[in-house]
Amino acid sequence: MNKQRLMRSFSKTLTHSHHSFSTSSSSNNFAIKNVTKSNFDSCLSDLRRHVKDADFVAIDLEMTGVTSAPWRESFEFDRYDVRYLKVKDSADKFAVVQFGVCPFRWDRSKHSFVAHPHNFYIFPRQEVGGDDGSYEFFCQTSSIDFLSKYQFDFNLCVKEGISYLSRALEDKARLQLHSVHEDELSESSCTVKDIKDLPLVRMTDILFVERMKTKISEWHDDLLLTRNGRPGRTPEDSSDSIAHFQTIFFRMRPAIKLNGFTSRQLRLIKSVVEKSFKDLAYIRVNDGSCAQQLIVYTESRSDLDLLMKEVKGIHFKEAEMKIGTAIGFRHVIDLLSSEQKLIVGHNCFLDIAHVCRKFIGPLPLNLKEFVTLVQKNFPYIIDTKILLNGNSMLQLKMKKSSTSLAKAFAIICPHIASADNMLGPAQSPSVSVEVQVDDMSWNSGAKHEAGYDAFMTGCIFAQACNLLDIDFSSHLMLMKEEKLRNYINLLYLSWTSGDIVDLKTGEATTECSAFMTFKIQQPKILFSNIVLIWGFSPTLKAKPIKETLCKVFGLTSVTSIYHLDKTAVFVQFSQPELVHDFLELKSKIEKKNEALYVLHPLSDLLEGGRTRAASYEVYKDICGSPLSKVLFADQAAAVGVDLNTKMLESKAHKNGSFDNSDIPMDTKISETEQPMKSSPGSKNLHREEILDIVSC
Repeated sequence: MNKQRLMRSFSKTLTHSHHSFSTSSSSNNFAIKNVTKSNFDSCLSDLRRHVKDADFVAIDLEMTGVTSAPWRESFEFDRYDVRYLKVKDSADKFAVVQFGVCPFRWDRSKHSFVAHPHNFYIFPRQEVGGDDGSYEFFCQTSSIDFLSKYQFDFNLCVKEGISYLSRALEDKARLQLHSVHEDELSESSCTVKDIKDLPLVRMTDILFVERMKTKISEWHDDLLLTRNGRPGRTPEDSSDSIAHFQTIFFRMRPAIKLNGFTSRQLRLIKSVVEKSFKDLAYIRVNDGSCAQQLIVYTESRSDLDLLMKEVKGIHFKEAEMKIGTAIGFRHVIDLLSSEQKLIVGHNCFLDIAHVCRKFIGPLPLNLKEFVTLVQKNFPYIIDTKILLNGNSMLQLKMKKSSTSLAKAFAIICPHIASADNMLGPAQSPSVSVEVQVDDMSWNSGAKHEAGYDAFMTGCIFAQACNLLDIDFSSHLMLMKEEKLRNYINLLYLSWTSGDIVDLKTGEATTECSAFMTFKIQQPKILFSNIVLIWGFSPTLKAKPIKETLCKVFGLTSVTSIYHLDKTAVFVQFSQPELVHDFLELKSKIEKKNEALYVLHPLSDLLEGGRTRAASYEVYKDICGSPLSKVLFADQAAAVGVDLNTKMLESKAHKNGSFDNSDIPMDTKISETEQPMKSSPGSKNLHREEILDIVSC
């Protein structure tokens, strides 16, 4: 019904087999081209033209989830390398089910942008062999519920979603194919092979084999009689037998096409041919979508070798075509990569990670290698969230509001987002956007649909450029525009923390824009001061844990405590030496069995001997594991972190800092006793004295 209303509303704008929808219409719905495997090939042809002519291409993705465990959420205490590992885990485990692509082209004659929004349904269907985990994915219930809330069509996605093959999997499949083909060619069909008989355990199998041997012998003998100029015998076969054995020619050779047999019967026939007839070959070839089983007569041993070589060549070409077909949606990614257009996203680091993981190959373990991978394939990316938060003029336009996609679209593009804003004069000059789709396979777009979100993202960018007085008619490519230079190739690793990665250098920094000053400022995070504690009783909360630690190490020894989950916390000490002190003290307490130590202030925290503790580097190690248990304690156990205490080498302690790049992660704590630096309230106690403190 919505489609009919839109068609009537915009029927006057139908020109050159396209629907053109002006953003000044009375509706805030826009036509989005839906693409599934049934219309993918034709749409890909049109998309190639649109992308080639585009000034930039906006993208957006919808996934089946974001975090595979509660402790894999983004935390304030996450360092940039840990944030990357969490994004990598998300891209590894969850599927992309919808991909929005919207090319924008500046039309100089109309002084407006022309947008072509596409909404691709994709599904990781296994089209070629292999046991790669890329065809398995997690679903997060909150994400599935979110998609359902916005009318995502799961049935359409699974049934009609476009499959894909990453470049890495394509290379692997082709390498395996060539290896098998070369091995087959190197095997001479003249070599006598041991033919394994199928066990004839049933009387029906024995009778069937004898009947097939007789039937094939009769056909074979008739061929020889005919070849020698003598008339063959008159067949007296039943109609059923004729239906099963159809005489044909295969590459100029007499052959029998086998019809209507079960897979076991075909294996028995194959065994009969290979054991009893030296001048007959049993082969399998494809006839369109159906496989044909043939028995082919050959004149000589060399003719048999030639036939088998031809059949292997046919199989090789069929396998190559199957691999080529399986590439599927990756053709779109290859198009975006080869054209090297400016890619526009909104808070899109996770989107880019998914693009690389799904369509290029496995993600590297560190951020710098990931940045290199992205730059190689997509050299120009701009994040509209970075642009809105980083430019003072756009900040003023946003009035310090949320820069979520929907909010930014409503504020930056009111003339597009809402018809109500068109009743009065526009408050600032706006750029027009005309939507064009062909007159088939389109629907009315809605937010949180990938194609529509990509359209909104592109509109925000176009209007932001307009507000920055960028001249679209200057023939200058937008990625070279001086006013955008400070924003291109910067992406948020984490919006909440303000961590930004520069795709040009691979360096990560924390945002210092004026916008970030309005966020609640947390105590400065010093990763060398952090210890990770897990496996304690879920009844223990942050406050009593802090009080316990302060009893031992001093009133101001603990800066902050943050829960990963109900049995794991980050503890930030005021000094890096206290990390070593805590880990060493914990180890000593757990080695003692005297009743005195039951009364130690840390006894509640260490109760039961299941509590584990480690430095921040071990946390990074655990986050890098492909496993995902619900509780962090279970994750650590699954990864293999089973030591009571893990710590960096004592040389970092001597230096007063921790050099993450030089120090082994799994080095046990040093037994060297050093006096602990005093902190207010600690009364300058030494470690042995701390060990003997008891609660009164």
